[in-house]
Amino acid sequence: MDQKKLLQRIKELELENAQLKKSFFIKKGHNTVSVPDQFKPIFNDAEELVYKYFQNTVTDPSKGIIEINNERYVLLRASSLSVDFFNKLKDLYADKGDEKAHTIGRNFLFDIAHVIGSQDAKNFIDKMEVEDPISKLSAGPVHFAYTGWAYVEILEESNPTPDDNFYLKYNHPYSFEADSWIKSGEKSAVPVCIMNSAYSSGWCEQSFGIALTAVEITCRAKGDDECSFVMAPPHKIQEYIKTNSKDKLSEVYDVPLFFERKKAEEAIRQSLSDKNILLKEVHHRVKNNLQIISSLLNLQSNYLTEKQSVLLFKETQNRIKTLALVHEKLYKSEDVEYVELNDYVRSIVDLLSYSYNIDNVKINYDFDGINIEKFEIEKAIPCGLIINEIISNSFKYAFVDMLNGTISIKISVLPQAYELIIEDNGPGIPSDVDLDGSDSLGLVLINSLVEQLEGIVTINSKNGTRFEIQFPMN
Repeated sequence: MDQKKLLQRIKELELENAQLKKSFFIKKGHNTVSVPDQFKPIFNDAEELVYKYFQNTVTDPSKGIIEINNERYVLLRASSLSVDFFNKLKDLYADKGDEKAHTIGRNFLFDIAHVIGSQDAKNFIDKMEVEDPISKLSAGPVHFAYTGWAYVEILEESNPTPDDNFYLKYNHPYSFEADSWIKSGEKSAVPVCIMNSAYSSGWCEQSFGIALTAVEITCRAKGDDECSFVMAPPHKIQEYIKTNSKDKLSEVYDVPLFFERKKAEEAIRQSLSDKNILLKEVHHRVKNNLQIISSLLNLQSNYLTEKQSVLLFKETQNRIKTLALVHEKLYKSEDVEYVELNDYVRSIVDLLSYSYNIDNVKINYDFDGINIEKFEIEKAIPCGLIINEIISNSFKYAFVDMLNGTISIKISVLPQAYELIIEDNGPGIPSDVDLDGSDSLGLVLINSLVEQLEGIVTINSKNGTRFEIQFPMN
């Protein structure tokens, strides 16, 4: 391409660029915001500053680029963030109702618009080197107008001070959200300018360094004369809503707080953490107290001479140790409501083996390839005591005349139930023992504890002794 054609092409591009700028943005003038007289000098300066910011504009559809002051921008259809957005949510949450859909949509739009407003303010303030809080805030409504959100009318009673007394009352005569509803022919039962509220409060929050929220009091989309808002610190917003509400008794307004759900979740998580610490301490103290009782029983047993009495003390002591073991596991667990069942069963058997000084009995574990990590404390205590009674009876009676004995423990997960099978290869329960009506404390305890688990127990004593226990998961 020769020099003449190149110069001609440059002129064409310059003209095209000038036309794009002319058509894309409004002409320079002090008419993008309405404020009380005392604020006009500040906002006139803001209009000059924002106008300057928007003059460095590049649009290149062939690359999908719109750049303003070296920052990339995007154009979005207004209704897609307003009436169309809520209509889609109504479809998605049809089974939960319009109110639920509106709450979900409101929270989402408020959160995202608050972030956008805050970050737009930060970017603008940094680029344009604005330092004074009032100057930072005053650029917001002007930027708001240039980017197509709404025209802002700040009212006389406003008090935009960078402290706890911050109060802003304002209107958005041309809110994109209200216009979207009006143009669609739909009427809303509630105010719809959610993103307007959030963006405004985000910008002001960034400008003044204090937490702020905004609430729309009246809305053209619901038939009011104007879209009016109040903005204040979250803990003071309610009093301003009451002051500005036309019907102070019947009107109910949603008060959005930035990432309200996230803050609520964090508060709940912290509360749970505190309760877990407290419960761990409770389990620790219960375990210690039970160990003290066990030690007292052990000391007391030293004064007994009758073999049967000593054995009864030992059995009681083992039951207490089994209870203490649950609390020890819970204290060491990350979740104070659950124990790991497999580990708990092994610990009980180890404890009893040591207590009865058994070394001629082999223990076989069959956990069916599963590891039940979350076994509820309500089930763990009776289940542990059942295992204690059955294993204790085997150690005491099953292997008296045997050099080598075997105890097998199997845990299975059935559909909606757990199954616990404990069996030994001893001589079995004597035939003269009535399994259903026995006055044996061990059998009475087993039946009572199985009933507590809402389960069933089957005892087979033909080849050794076999206990089959099933109880529901829930």
